[in-house]
Amino acid sequence: MDFKLNIGDPKSGKTHKKDLTGDDAKFLSGKKIGEKIKGELIGLTGYEFEITGGSDFCGFPMRKDVRGSQRKKILIVNGVGTRHTRAGMRLRRTVAGNTIYAKTAQINLKILKQGKSPLDAAPDADAPTETPKAEVKEEAKPEAKAPKEESKAPKEEAKEEAAVEEKSEEPKKEVSEEKKE
Repeated sequence: MDFKLNIGDPKSGKTHKKDLTGDDAKFLSGKKIGEKIKGELIGLTGYEFEITGGSDFCGFPMRKDVRGSQRKKILIVNGVGTRHTRAGMRLRRTVAGNTIYAKTAQINLKILKQGKSPLDAAPDADAPTETPKAEVKEEAKPEAKAPKEESKAPKEEAKEEAAVEEKSEEPKKEVSEEKKE
């Protein structure tokens, strides 16, 4: 199981992202929207979170009032899963249930209790770290493209010059043939 966690901080208004894979993610299976989880389970000691929503692998949003983990088509007046603003309008929309399962892709969390260390400073083992290799790749790409462009330009110029010469030779031949007659 792989989950992408979006952790919202109501005090600062920022959202922090974290990926959970393998055994770290199994404990979330079966949890429902509105349940509280401890930060130690996801590697953030001292924190406490509340599950506020999420979406499944196809992008259908989880809704708190739909029981189970499967998708359902429901009539929605307002709230998660709809964007209309007309009063009284009901639309049938597909949404995911309120229970996290193996095919849930994203889980939204809200911080209820802050830990000692800020989320920005918390080490995330799954997050890629910047290395000098990334800088080398970025520099290598423009250098690699430049010779290719230069090698194409002389060929194209030669073709254009040859085409111009052929066009200029054809009228000369016609003129010389006219003079002979």
